[in-house]
Amino acid sequence: MAGHLEVIRDFIEPRLTAALDLSEDAPLRLAESMRYAALAPGKRLRPALALWAAQACGGRDADRLTHWSAAGPAAVAVELIHAYSLVHDDLPAMDDDDLRRGRPTCHRAFDEATAILCGDALQALAFETLAAGMPAGAAGRACLVLARAAGAAALVGGQVDDLAAERGWLTTPPATPAEQIAWMDRINRRKTGGLFLAALELGGLSVGANPTQFAALNRFGQAFGMAFQIADDLLDAEGTEAAMGKRVGKDADRGKLTYPTVAGSDAARDRARSLADEAVAAVEPLGESAAELAGLARWIVARDH
Repeated sequence: MAGHLEVIRDFIEPRLTAALDLSEDAPLRLAESMRYAALAPGKRLRPALALWAAQACGGRDADRLTHWSAAGPAAVAVELIHAYSLVHDDLPAMDDDDLRRGRPTCHRAFDEATAILCGDALQALAFETLAAGMPAGAAGRACLVLARAAGAAALVGGQVDDLAAERGWLTTPPATPAEQIAWMDRINRRKTGGLFLAALELGGLSVGANPTQFAALNRFGQAFGMAFQIADDLLDAEGTEAAMGKRVGKDADRGKLTYPTVAGSDAARDRARSLADEAVAAVEPLGESAAELAGLARWIVARDH
């Protein structure tokens, strides 16, 4: 799977770089911070989902590059939203992290005010990229899909609830393990899973996917997003800073609810594998063109970073 993701990076990096070639009216410091955040080394999972969803739904009348090119603006836009979310999540008022993708976080490399404005500008650029790059008939729906995934009921709302349990904002905190797992699932479906689902839907939208294909992508995304988050929790508990490129063990330090702390590492690992199997089964009806999506679901729970 590492080789497949390298192909994705080779395709998406020039397009991401081009999107960040800003007007001379953009202040140099802001432009530099945006490039620093968005072009930092990463797996590019969300662009991969968009491109592979387009490939899976595009039919046999065109080659892979044709489908990927159609989904290119969507892949760039969803990565820009992801980059913005990381910049803001790392801020002192949020998760207060100093390391991201093996480098100082944006507010450490620049300053806190610049990082806030960087995130704001990356978010706006994502919608500009969709509106300018998608066909006129699909651009409106594409912006709607991404806006919902990034908004109060999904990404931002999930972050608020994630902070709420940690900072004592809840009047009735989840007490039993079952309540705690349900609370984490509710957060992760929105904070993590929402953007994965948007990437898949945008990829399908870019090639005119039909309702049956969209339903398969949705089932895949629901299971994939949960499997990813559980695997991420396990890596935070068991991984190394060198492999992860960011500080590990921070969830335990803050007393944060995670799958390993609530259910135990073995049970968490078993659930992640079961969810990966669900994701693979969801895209089986799409045939061989969805092989990379299936492979990604298997890899995501076996990775070490």
